[in-house]
Amino acid sequence: MITVERNVLVGIPLDELVAYLADFGHAQDWDPGTVRCVRIDEGPLRPGATWHNTSRFRGRTTHLVYRLESGESHQLVFTGANKTVEARDVMRFESRSAAVTRLTYTASLRFKGLARLAEPFLRSEFEVLADKVAERLPSAARRHLA
Repeated sequence: MITVERNVLVGIPLDELVAYLADFGHAQDWDPGTVRCVRIDEGPLRPGATWHNTSRFRGRTTHLVYRLESGESHQLVFTGANKTVEARDVMRFESRSAAVTRLTYTASLRFKGLARLAEPFLRSEFEVLADKVAERLPSAARRHLA
């Protein structure tokens, strides 16, 4: 399994940041690996909501269905899967002030079958991707909420 974690200070109140990130469709704005992310069910954002995510990594396009497993005021948990990988994204939130939120973002990937053999070689590339998410997410959230 590959797990990466980043801590990011975001100049947005906690409840607004949680609401923004609860809609995983916004991943295409803050995750440089996500090409497209579209909700595939209807209704309010609540556990069970699902998105079709198209990502590009190492020149290959992959599709995962992501599901909001839990959505609380201080934590969101998403899981995604396809035939070669299972993903789990955990976002924990801590209010630092009325206008600043600390986000701890942990992303884990478990490859299936022969793809598991590539894990040691992919870890450094996922670390770089995590750095890019940490750079991009605060400005994407601010732009969206402006």
